[in-house]
Amino acid sequence: MARAQGISEASVRRIWRQHNLKPHLIKTFKLSRDKRFVEKLIDVVGLYLNPPDKSLVLCVDEKSQIQALDRTQPSLPLKKGRCATMTHDYKRNGTTTLFAALSMLDGKIIGDCMPRHRHQEFIRFLKKIDSETPSNVQLHLIVDNYGTHKHPRVQSWLGRHPRFHLHFTPTSSSWLNLVERWFRELTQKQIRRGSFKNVPELIRVIEQYIETHNQKPQVFVWSAPVEKILEKIAKCKEALDALQ
Repeated sequence: MARAQGISEASVRRIWRQHNLKPHLIKTFKLSRDKRFVEKLIDVVGLYLNPPDKSLVLCVDEKSQIQALDRTQPSLPLKKGRCATMTHDYKRNGTTTLFAALSMLDGKIIGDCMPRHRHQEFIRFLKKIDSETPSNVQLHLIVDNYGTHKHPRVQSWLGRHPRFHLHFTPTSSSWLNLVERWFRELTQKQIRRGSFKNVPELIRVIEQYIETHNQKPQVFVWSAPVEKILEKIAKCKEALDALQ
């Protein structure tokens, strides 16, 4: 750009900075095409902002294919004048899937690591939720549209346990499920910089993180009303339509 306009690179950077332009950065987005988007949005946000009486709202999802990565050489620790370093290459030592339920009441996590991601494992996790929550409250689970959650055997199990109520987020709307926010913290604070020789070691670290989190849990608070969300989506669609 500097060459095309006949000015210096420093001048281009200064102009970008003055107008808060960052052409080197790109953010991705995706608008849901779910025909029941508004209906599902109202349902989920309603649970966040006005949960039913004598009930517990749980954000449930699976973080699949968590890799036990072991660095090919030992990492160097942080010291004065140098950041911590690690090799860019690694060895894959297997994977695990973390099933997690975030309580909107107190921020605690119910979690379980399993080798696979099928309806059998989901039912097993539902049983764990059933055993670790008060039996006298209704359970409202916010989940995505993954086929496992709608499997006939899952539906049969839910029919025998009427205190469980599944609420589905719209397709392509994982941002509506607050457990995704906790998954991000798990990745950034525990997994990304880790080095794991095997899957049991990875699982042990995840379980320790959950235990530590539950000692001083952080409550995630949803504050955006439906109207503001729909307003932002309408502006986004308007901008997209202008480009077509």
